[in-house]
Amino acid sequence: MPNSDAGGEGQARGGLGTVRNAVQLLELLSDGPAYQHLTDLAERSQFSVPTVHRLLRSLVLADLVVQDPRSSRYGLGPELTRLSNHYLSRLPLLGALAPYLTQVRDQVGATVRVQTLVRCEVVDIDRVDGQDRGPYRDTHRVHHALDSAGGRVLGSRGDADQWARLLESAPAELVEIARGQQETWAAADHLAVTPEDPMLPAEVAVPVVDGQGTTVAALAATVDDTTDEPHVATVAAHLGRAARAAGRTLGHA
Repeated sequence: MPNSDAGGEGQARGGLGTVRNAVQLLELLSDGPAYQHLTDLAERSQFSVPTVHRLLRSLVLADLVVQDPRSSRYGLGPELTRLSNHYLSRLPLLGALAPYLTQVRDQVGATVRVQTLVRCEVVDIDRVDGQDRGPYRDTHRVHHALDSAGGRVLGSRGDADQWARLLESAPAELVEIARGQQETWAAADHLAVTPEDPMLPAEVAVPVVDGQGTTVAALAATVDDTTDEPHVATVAAHLGRAARAAGRTLGHA
């Protein structure tokens, strides 16, 4: 994500430019190794080393970034977790879905997730684990939206600009699958996907639509086999009932 602003470093010395450039460094730290060298961050951002050092020092003081004392490399800091939890605790969406998640988990016998789209990635913001979770839990997974059922539900129901960004940022194999599918996916009452990544489970997902008709989340459940259409339809029906009930709650809020 290079800095494309002419004279960007001059603008970065205060105000909006500084915030924008600090956010860019946080984004770079989220993409790649857990800890990264100052010079690597400068090269990737196209900022000077002194500028990156100054921004990182401020972010470290705010606990948004940490510096490993042994390697002097930088990584994301714990303050991000605190802020994200405060954000989630205030979401009406999670309050509307909370009464239904355990019930749906028991009905489908699998892990149920609440997913939102952030930029081009699908993020689990709540989940109830089923017996299918296996020995390796993926509690903090974040991956490209087009590689999941929930991400396709959300991405296809966004605007044309959002869809274009998804196609631009996706790996070639996902672009090939998704190209020309926006209207079809957006019209479907559910989608089932076996991800390209073999470490990710197959899922079926339905939209959660608020009182204004906006798709605000996807409700997804793990399935063993997306080609088992009767089972997928049964899971989708349970998810759909919960999603509609939550949507009515959001409509009354």
